[in-house]
Amino acid sequence: MTDAPDSATLATEAARLVFPRFTEDTALALGLKLVELARVGNLPVVIDIRSSDRCFFHAALPGSAPLNDRWARRKSATALVFHEASLLVGTRNREKSDSLAKHGLPADDFADHGGAVPIRVEGVGVVAVVTVSGLPQVEDHRLAVRAIEALLAGR
Repeated sequence: MTDAPDSATLATEAARLVFPRFTEDTALALGLKLVELARVGNLPVVIDIRSSDRCFFHAALPGSAPLNDRWARRKSATALVFHEASLLVGTRNREKSDSLAKHGLPADDFADHGGAVPIRVEGVGVVAVVTVSGLPQVEDHRLAVRAIEALLAGR
């Protein structure tokens, strides 16, 4: 994971990934943007957009596996609990020799590997999470960020 960004870089990135508002239509547009990006790259990923109590979008692209769904669920749970990207949580844990278990979070339900990025709304905070699973963790994270950036830029 030599190309992984450090926690300061990830925190700076998170500060600029803020939506003015987020609706079901926004979730659909984000999910479809991720499908488009993944199809162009022929990427075998699962894409999931959810809040703490409902799923807004889910797609399993060709080549993905049921295990990717489990990873997506666990990474999403981590991002929703910490209100931080799962890659940032994992990076901070490694930097501090910390773990999810020290926070009482079981590995069956939580994972601090990259791919889950909180959906933050200006003046509101975290309302959902977008998760990609199926690639190396930094690539999962980057794909999710790329889609958010494209949506925020109106592309």
